[in-house]
Amino acid sequence: MTTVDGLREWQQEARERYHSRDGGKGGNFLVVATPGAGKTTFALTLTKDLIDQGVIEKVVVVVPTAHLRRQWSGAAARMAVQLDHRFVNANGVVGKDFDGVVVTYQAVASEPILWRKLCSVRRTLVIFDEIHHAGEGDEQRWGPALKTSFEMATRRLLLSGTPFRTDGTPIPFVEYEERRAVPSYNYDYGMALADGGVVRPAVFPAMDGESKWRRSGELAVTSITLADTDEKTVPPALKAALDPNGDWIPSVLKEADAALTQARIDTPDAGGLVVASDQNAARAYAAILERITGERPAIAVSDEPDSSQVIKDFAEDDSRWIVAVQMVAEGVDIPRLAVGVYASRIRTQMFFIQVVGRFVRMRGEEDETTARLFIPSIQPLLSYAQGIEKTVDAVLADEEKRVREIQADGDSDGDGLPSLLPTFETVGSSAAIHHTTIANGESITPDEMAYAKTVMSRAGTTAPRGMTTEYVALILRTAGATTSFPAQKTASQPETPLADRKHEVRKLLKRKVGRYSIAVNKPHEYIHAEMNRHLGDTVKTATFDSLLKRVSLLDRWLKEVQR
Repeated sequence: MTTVDGLREWQQEARERYHSRDGGKGGNFLVVATPGAGKTTFALTLTKDLIDQGVIEKVVVVVPTAHLRRQWSGAAARMAVQLDHRFVNANGVVGKDFDGVVVTYQAVASEPILWRKLCSVRRTLVIFDEIHHAGEGDEQRWGPALKTSFEMATRRLLLSGTPFRTDGTPIPFVEYEERRAVPSYNYDYGMALADGGVVRPAVFPAMDGESKWRRSGELAVTSITLADTDEKTVPPALKAALDPNGDWIPSVLKEADAALTQARIDTPDAGGLVVASDQNAARAYAAILERITGERPAIAVSDEPDSSQVIKDFAEDDSRWIVAVQMVAEGVDIPRLAVGVYASRIRTQMFFIQVVGRFVRMRGEEDETTARLFIPSIQPLLSYAQGIEKTVDAVLADEEKRVREIQADGDSDGDGLPSLLPTFETVGSSAAIHHTTIANGESITPDEMAYAKTVMSRAGTTAPRGMTTEYVALILRTAGATTSFPAQKTASQPETPLADRKHEVRKLLKRKVGRYSIAVNKPHEYIHAEMNRHLGDTVKTATFDSLLKRVSLLDRWLKEVQR
């Protein structure tokens, strides 16, 4: 739903709050908004407000990666704000025909006195994109450098896609309560999904399988399924599963590609992303995908000088897959992404949310895509997936630490450099099997998914677009329908009578009709008549499958009025 100036409701509300607080406490204003919600548009709208009001003369946007410099510059240009994304410290001054510059945290930290001078001579707004990165950098010196550089700025707008805490070194300009960052405005994924028209829903097929490894210098082999791992066994088991020489990751990539093929029926340019742990794995996964698809995937790794161009080209073409290491985890906008594989050994909630954010950006009001991210069936990823739609207050302190650091369990670091003395030696892995699928915060069993597919096949090609297997499985569960086929029934698992199943769906339908009636101010009879016209029957004569279609149709109508 949009308001004045074409802004979404949350953007306009945050904008009004900013102006009512005159730039926030001490000129600082922290916005925590879910990836895909439109933080860039909000920030640039606020920039235009402050320029028009004469509050500021220049703007400095600080970003975590070089790729985002061009992205911010392009977005600003579309709003008639000219930002120099090619600025280097050696320039010394900002060109007169620019409203400001886009620079990386690293560049600022390398010459803070220059930036202090630039902010002192002109009234300046500083926008910190993904401000939690200020806790990173060489020996965490970025934070102190930012304070030196920008404490003289007129205003400071701080943006983050995930809530965060301090790990002992508070980030400048951020207000904390009990080490937790306190946002001036918060808009998380759960809120955005409830609003409708902002982000896509996401489902998470969790893939199980057997992993084998042994300790270096030992002969005994340890074998365990991913779903049975604990805190101690997760690191070596996950490392074995993600080894391209095993059977697990190739089988997951094959299944993910099948899901992408299905997605491309309705969305021909739908794309897929594999997030790898390191460069070697990324190239190996790309080779596996090439064997599966016959098409060479794009590869984006930070060490390649043209990696930003690779991402840009992939965002604009219709090729199937891109494989990347971390650099696509945050801030990069590729709205055509529909299917992903989480093949990283990073297990922090912040990183997981950032990856999910790559898939939930909507392409417009008609976008009915459900994002699908394949994940290993391990904790804490399963918990993160189940909680993704819930309002998030904070991320644990250890999740603020640099994701590229070498883990004590012997994992490689984020740049793909192996630790000198690996603790574990991978032996192999089995092909992946479905452990569960997480949708709407619920865990759906493989049997429930199989039964839902059967119900959908009965509905034929008339099933509404956007109705997913996961959606049907949850409706069937609500209706108390069996998840077993007749041949599999036992005395302890009797099938729920059809009349009872239809009764449960009709009750659900009645509640949704009531909600829609209030939203559009129309009587129940009118709404039922419209559904009758669309589906060619009535609630009394409708089959079970037709009742499911009515629920899906109402959900679509509710989503439209919420925009």
